[in-house]
Amino acid sequence: MAHRTQRHPAQPHRTRRPLTRGTRILLAAALLTALAGCGGGDPGGAAPVKKAAPPAPEPAAAAAGLPGMPPLLDPKDVYAADRPDKLSPVVKDFPSRVYVPNTNSNTVSVIDPATYQVVETIPVGNQPQHVVPSWDLKTLWVNNNRGHTLTPIDPATGRAGKPVEVHDPYNLYFTPDGKYAVVMASLDRELVFRDPHTMERKKTVPVSCYGVNHADFSADGRYFVVSCEFSGELLKVDTERMEVIGRQKLPFQGAMPQDVKISPDGRTFYIADMMAHGMWVLDGEKFTTPTLMPTGKGAHGLYVSRDSREMYVPNRGEGSVSVFDFEKGRLTKKWWLPDGGSPDMGGVSADGKVLWLSGRYDSEVYAIDTATGKQLARIPVGSGPHGLAVYPQPGRYSLGHTGVFR
Repeated sequence: MAHRTQRHPAQPHRTRRPLTRGTRILLAAALLTALAGCGGGDPGGAAPVKKAAPPAPEPAAAAAGLPGMPPLLDPKDVYAADRPDKLSPVVKDFPSRVYVPNTNSNTVSVIDPATYQVVETIPVGNQPQHVVPSWDLKTLWVNNNRGHTLTPIDPATGRAGKPVEVHDPYNLYFTPDGKYAVVMASLDRELVFRDPHTMERKKTVPVSCYGVNHADFSADGRYFVVSCEFSGELLKVDTERMEVIGRQKLPFQGAMPQDVKISPDGRTFYIADMMAHGMWVLDGEKFTTPTLMPTGKGAHGLYVSRDSREMYVPNRGEGSVSVFDFEKGRLTKKWWLPDGGSPDMGGVSADGKVLWLSGRYDSEVYAIDTATGKQLARIPVGSGPHGLAVYPQPGRYSLGHTGVFR
């Protein structure tokens, strides 16, 4: 309005004749009209009076997340809740243990990490593959793959409960909102969405690939990437719709993808491949063809350090662990087990100082110092140890597998 006045000064200021009463009335009316056209104002130069604005919409990032998913503590780090010894009140009083499913012995060996000793052996169903923390952190589920059951273990007491009938439970995940358990029914060629507590079947999603086995979720929880071991493929699945929205064949003859992990910044998925001897680097959003980063023979598991800076990659076929630096985008170290071995699946201790891995073909478990790569212990267990769970671990909720926490 000030510019308008400068361009069109009022005529009375160019004359010195006194204003008549009628002229003053007309000028006042014109001024009021001009002020109204500018939305109102203050002749002393104060900010114009504005109408009340409607409430601001939620930020786009928040609106885009999976409804019901607890928001990330740090949008730049999906693992921000996993810092050393940052235990949830739900688990803080649980005894620290390492639970080892012995696939060929149909047992779970329970190790006390303070003494490196097996303190209990729990009989379970046929072919236990993984020990999986529930979304609410209260239960450990043993996946009895060929026994077609899940055995619940109370981590407060270490006691096993009554098995629950679930067909072909090779692996088990939970949606980030805690609404569903997702059973990786490998031989059935299905993703089965179930009630996370009762395991009642809610929706079955047939898949065209062979050997669905491992997965991880996007930072916003909207989708997850699944590896198909026996056909060398990857799937992209819409979490809320419970539908496959992408599928691709890996560009390597005989590829056998295994564990899947997302980078701390949520931009990249990594998929270990035991036949390509490395890990695939994938843009999950675009779901374009990934590139291969060699790590070692029989690359199998993927485990993120407590500071979100590194990822440990056990190479089962050569008895080594490769260390990947997220910021540098490359491998920086390789640790060799002094007497060889078959490092497979596992997890990181609550304080982040020890990497625990099963020795799949050697009936043993390895404890490795994460600062030096030194082997701290080799512990005899049952036959065919596989997806062991270190418990408890930091985090607010579990996405499944051997312990993927956010």
